[in-house]
Amino acid sequence: MLDDFQNSQPIVHRILKKAIEKDECSHAYLFETNGYPNYQEFILTFVKALVCPDHHMNNQKECKYCNLVDSGNFPELKVINPDGFWIKKSQLQSLQDEFNKKPIMGNKKVYIINGADKLNKQSANSILKFLEEPDNNIVAILVTDNIYQVLTTIRSRCQIISFKNTKLTFDSSIKCEEKIEKLVYQINEEENKEKILKIIDFVNYYEAHHIDTLLYLSTLWHQYIKTKDETEKSFEVILLYYKDILASKLNRNIYIFNDKINDMHKIAEKNTIEEICNKINIIMELKQNIKYNANLNLLMDKLIINLEGRN
Repeated sequence: MLDDFQNSQPIVHRILKKAIEKDECSHAYLFETNGYPNYQEFILTFVKALVCPDHHMNNQKECKYCNLVDSGNFPELKVINPDGFWIKKSQLQSLQDEFNKKPIMGNKKVYIINGADKLNKQSANSILKFLEEPDNNIVAILVTDNIYQVLTTIRSRCQIISFKNTKLTFDSSIKCEEKIEKLVYQINEEENKEKILKIIDFVNYYEAHHIDTLLYLSTLWHQYIKTKDETEKSFEVILLYYKDILASKLNRNIYIFNDKINDMHKIAEKNTIEEICNKINIIMELKQNIKYNANLNLLMDKLIINLEGRN
């Protein structure tokens, strides 16, 4: 039952249980796994609460609906996984055909799309009708471990549910560069501490000076970050920093950069939520291309230009 997750995921548990009890469930959810190891079990439990006549609340082990969900044989539940690197348009067209039919059991149809960040524009268009013109009997559950790579057209039409990260915890007294080393560099060397501080200085400088940063990349960046491996790790630090900036903007708990709160507040004040999310998307996209990019100087030029919206 959902109550089994009350201690590990108190906020998500409270939101979903309240929605079910008041019959106010959204037509579309976007679950951000956020490193939570039991997210699949939680989501299937939520599905059982949606389709079960008793809302999976009475702890009956012999519920036919719940048993079919557990065995993967519930006819009104469809699960789509990426086919290779992308979720293909044909997969979603088959889903649409299936959901045009009347339900065999109960009155709810549920579909789960794992790896929602693997939806490209073509495949996403195939489900936008479901999301834009919701059917009371159809519930969409999209799942991603990378919410900032999910298309904006999808994100804006879903209720976003973020699992609490139970995998990594840090003492708030630990300096941010030490946390970063554990997450990214995996080693404890004075040289890496200096690099991490220079990366944060680079972001702060860019946010204050924007396109003029291009003139000073040599002293701000290239002097310290020289290899593809260092560049990839540095982009990961930038991503973590912007994610904490977004948390600051949303008045959420800061995950890593507790000792950079003043800098992050200043950046958050100058950016909208959409602008921060867009910057995170740009950084993630360029990070994926680092291994294929022979010229790291041009890569950094492109980063600044894209962040400025001049691509």
